[in-house]
Amino acid sequence: MRAPKRAATTLGKRADVRYVEENGRMETFAQTLQWSVDRVDADRTSADGTGADIAIVDTGIDSDRSDLEQNLGEGVAVVPCSDESYCNGCKVPWDDDSGHGTQLATLVGAVDNYEGTVGVAPGATLHAVKVFGADGSGSYSDIAAGLETVADKGWDVANMSFGGSYSSTLYDAIRYADDEGVTLVGAVGNSGSCTDCVSYPAKFGEVIAVSATNRNDSLAYFSATGPEVELAAPGTDIYFESCDASDGYQSLSGTSYAAAHVSGGAGILRAQGYTSDGARTRLRDTAEDLGLSSNEQGYGLLDVAAAA
Repeated sequence: MRAPKRAATTLGKRADVRYVEENGRMETFAQTLQWSVDRVDADRTSADGTGADIAIVDTGIDSDRSDLEQNLGEGVAVVPCSDESYCNGCKVPWDDDSGHGTQLATLVGAVDNYEGTVGVAPGATLHAVKVFGADGSGSYSDIAAGLETVADKGWDVANMSFGGSYSSTLYDAIRYADDEGVTLVGAVGNSGSCTDCVSYPAKFGEVIAVSATNRNDSLAYFSATGPEVELAAPGTDIYFESCDASDGYQSLSGTSYAAAHVSGGAGILRAQGYTSDGARTRLRDTAEDLGLSSNEQGYGLLDVAAAA
C-alpha cells in the first residue's frame, strides 16, 4: 500500500499491527564466476593478463557482447562470417556465426562487469581469428593461414579448440608460430574413453595438449588421453550466456573449454614477461597433481594463482 510517512508511523504504533516497513526491492544474482575458473584459482591472483594478446583461432567472436567488447582487439577473417541470421549477425567479417569461438573467448577473458561471466584473464586483449564457417568446420589451409597471421601479428597465445588428423600444411604453420614465439594451446579431443587418441594439432609437440576434468577432479568421461597430454583443466558443466539473453544460460562440456582455461593462464604469464617456453615450463611446474595418470592429467591441473 502507499501511505505518507506520518501515516505509516502512526499505523506502526497500533497494537494490532506487527510492523510497518518500506516495500523495497531485491535483484537476482548475476553469474560472474564459473566454478571452473574458481577451481583453477584464477580469482585468487591480481594478475589478469593485461598486456597479453590472445588469439581465439575458431569460429569468430561475437563483436556485440557486453562482457567481451571491452577487450576485443583486432579480428582476422580467413573465413568471413556468412550466417546473418545467427545471433547478432555479421557486423564485422570475423563475427561468430556458430557460437563456439565466443564461448571460448568468454572463458579466456570475459571482463568483470557484472554481466555474463568472468574469464581467466579478464585484462587480456582477445583477437578473433575466424578460420571456421557456420558449420564449425574448416580446411587445413585456412587454419594454417590463421596461425601464420597470429605469428606475423606477434600475438602471445593461440587457443586451438579443434582437432582432426595429421596435416603437413598445418604442421608447417604450427612450427612457424612456435618459432615466432606464440604459445600454442590445444584441446586433446572428445573421443574418450581411449588410451592413446589425442587429436591434432594438440598431438604436435609444439602444442600444450589439454585434457578435461570434472567437478570431482576426475577425468571427464569424454576426454581423450595419451602421452601428449601436458595439462588438465575443467571441461564440464561450463555455463554460457545464450545468444538470446532472454534464453538465459546453457551448460556445455568439452575439452575445448579445458583448453581455453589454459590459454587464459598462459596469457597471464606472457603479460608478465615470460617467453613462450618460459610460460609453458611455469604452467607445468605449478600444476596441481590430481593423482591421475600422466596420460590423463600430464603434469596436473592448471593452477593460475600458483603460476602467477
